[in-house]
Amino acid sequence: MEYLATYNTDVGIRKSTNQDSLAIRIIDTPNGKAAFAIVCDGMGGLSKGELASKEVILAFCRWFETDFANSVVNNTFSISQLKKQWNEIIQYQNKRLGNYGNQNNLMLGTTVSAILMYLDDYHIVHVGDSRVYEMTTTSKQLTSDQTFIAREIAAGRMTPEQAKTDPRRSVLLQCVGASPVVEPEFVDGNVKKNAVYMLCSDGFRHQISDEEMLEKIGPGAATSEATLKYGCVYLTELVKNRRESDNITVAVVKTS
Repeated sequence: MEYLATYNTDVGIRKSTNQDSLAIRIIDTPNGKAAFAIVCDGMGGLSKGELASKEVILAFCRWFETDFANSVVNNTFSISQLKKQWNEIIQYQNKRLGNYGNQNNLMLGTTVSAILMYLDDYHIVHVGDSRVYEMTTTSKQLTSDQTFIAREIAAGRMTPEQAKTDPRRSVLLQCVGASPVVEPEFVDGNVKKNAVYMLCSDGFRHQISDEEMLEKIGPGAATSEATLKYGCVYLTELVKNRRESDNITVAVVKTS
């Protein structure tokens, strides 16, 4: 499998700091290429949300460059071990950020949405309301929003239309750093050729439709890194023009 990747991140129109963080890594292995992408949406007073998202990004990048790389070289990679390592990172960072917040009398935390593509499979770990999508001829959300309104919609107590304007739409049920207990969602599947795997913070998706995303960064539009980058920037500016108030981040990986 071959991979083409790019991203765009923007502070948006109202906030003074960008508390989103992201990383993309693509490496050669004896078993073909491996791709890893992660988006974290931080929250907290002053610049502390930025600190939370950055620390979690750095922890996962260290994992990719050491634990994952070693498992590939030693031919010991397994899905069960992967999930164990990812869960350990999240639990450690949740405790570490929580302790920092308690010591400094503040609350800070971050969402996590990460995907590893290796051996023609994808593996996702997810906490919060950032998202991972698979785009082919249609757009498919691979993660579940861990939010108050998502829970209310699932229970039939709220409609999707009501959720769009509900003031509680950003209330998270859990995040890394500010939750007593964090239970990550894990998702596995087969990587499709000529598909785009997109990760985004919630600020990117509030004001645009799946159809608009497909048109600008779907497989048909992503003919090169330049066109893929253009689509990310175009959609970011579109979101800003529609008065989205949050930070805006998108990371995309196209397969071939």
